[in-house]
Amino acid sequence: MAINRERDSIDKVIKAYDVRGVVGEQIDEDFVADVGAAFATILRDEGETRIAVGHDMRPSSPDLAAAFARGASEHGLDVIELGLTSTDELYFAAGTMNCAGAMFTASHNPARYNGIKLCRAGATPVSTSTGLGEIARMLVDGIPAPEGEPGSVEKRDVLEDYAAFLRDLVEVPVRRDLVIAVDAANGMAGLTVPAVLGDMDVRPLYFELDGTFPNHEANPLDPKNLEDLQKFVVEQGADIGLAFDGDADRCFVVDEKGRPVSPSAITALVATRTLEKNPGATIIHNLITSRAVPEIIGELGGTAVRTRVGHSYIKAEMASSGALFGGEHSAHYYFADFFNADSGLVAALHVLAALAEQDRPLSALMAEFDRYVASGEINSEVEDQEAATQRVLDAFKDRIESVDRLDGVTVTLEGTKAWFNVRASNTEPLLRLNVEAPTRGEVDALTAEVLAAIRS
Repeated sequence: MAINRERDSIDKVIKAYDVRGVVGEQIDEDFVADVGAAFATILRDEGETRIAVGHDMRPSSPDLAAAFARGASEHGLDVIELGLTSTDELYFAAGTMNCAGAMFTASHNPARYNGIKLCRAGATPVSTSTGLGEIARMLVDGIPAPEGEPGSVEKRDVLEDYAAFLRDLVEVPVRRDLVIAVDAANGMAGLTVPAVLGDMDVRPLYFELDGTFPNHEANPLDPKNLEDLQKFVVEQGADIGLAFDGDADRCFVVDEKGRPVSPSAITALVATRTLEKNPGATIIHNLITSRAVPEIIGELGGTAVRTRVGHSYIKAEMASSGALFGGEHSAHYYFADFFNADSGLVAALHVLAALAEQDRPLSALMAEFDRYVASGEINSEVEDQEAATQRVLDAFKDRIESVDRLDGVTVTLEGTKAWFNVRASNTEPLLRLNVEAPTRGEVDALTAEVLAAIRS
C-alpha cells in the first residue's frame, strides 16, 4: 500500500519535533528514503556533507534506517551507519563527529509505530521551523533530482567511545558500593547501561532487546510501567532503581523503598550539583516543573530560566542563555557538556554520584528537594480547547493572583502557594492539567475543581 503523500496526511506524520507514524500505514521504506533525500538536499545546500544514522530495537527499525541512509547517500551525503543505538548515543555521534544525525525510534510508543529524530551537526535539534517544514513541503511537491556523485556509506560502532565520554563527564565515587536496579523495558538501555555502568553492581530487569515490549510499555511516565521496578528494588535490597524509556533518552528514579522520585526533585538535585561547581550558573526548567526548582536555584545563587514544555524550546534556550543544565517534568534532562542534548544516563550518573558521595539512603537525600505535592499530568478530551480553558479562568476569576500564557495558562491563586497549568496538546484534542500545592488535600481539591470546569 502506497503511503498517502497529500499534505494533510504528511502533516500527521511530520510533527513539530520529529517524524512519527504507524509503520505500513503512515510511513514505510519508500517514505523514509524520501525523507532522507529531502534532508540531504537541505543539508547540502547549507554545506553539511555527513550524517550519522542510528536505530533502536523495533522490528521495523533496521530496514527503515537502511532506506533513509540510501536516500541520503543518493543525494550526496556521506552516511555513517551506527546500527543499534540509543538516542543520546546518536547525539554523542553528531556532537563529537560534527555531523548531522537521524535516529530511528518511536521512543515510548507501541511497537507498530516508528519515527525519526533529526539533528544537525553538533546535535542541534531540527523542528518544523528549522527543516521539518521544508521536508514536508518536498514530500508533497517533489524532491529535486540528486546533483553530483552519491555519498559513501560506512558502518561504525561508537558505543565504547560514548560510554567512556559519559564516565568522564560524571565520576561516580567508589567509596560506597551501590546496588542499582535497572529496568530497561526491553529498550536500548539494555545495550547502553552495561557499557556505561559495567563496573557497578547493576541488577538487570528486562535487558533483552525486544521492540515488541513483551513485559510492559517503555513509558516510565505512566505509573503502571514502574510497578515491576518498584517491586524489584525492594526484592533486591537495592539502593536505587532506574527506569528508561524505549530509546533511553529519559530516566526515572525509584528510591530504596520502591517509591518513585519526582523528576522535579531530580532536576533540583542536578541543579544543586551544577551550581556547586559553577556558582551563578543559569539553569533551565520548564513551566510545569515544581516551584521548588526555581526556589532552590535562587537560594543557591543561580539564575533560573523558565521555558515552554518541549525539547526544542529547552535546547534553544540552553544555547541562547548559556545554561549549563535543564530539566523537564517528563524526565528529560539536558546538559551543556553533552551538546545541550538530553541523556537519561548522564542524569542517572549524577544521581548515582550524589548518592555515593554521602551515607544517607536515597529517600533521605531527595527529601530536601521535595517541598510541594503535585498532581501529575491529567488529560481531558475536549472538542473546543480554547472554550474549556476560558471556563477554567472564569471559574477562578475571583481568586487569581496571576496568570501567564507562556504555554497554555498558568494560574497562581491568591494568598496561597497553589498553582495550576492548563495547556492544549499540539496533536490531539486534549487539555493537559498539572496542579501543585503544599499539601495533598489542597492538590486533590484544586484538581477536582479545575477538572470540573474543563469537563463541564
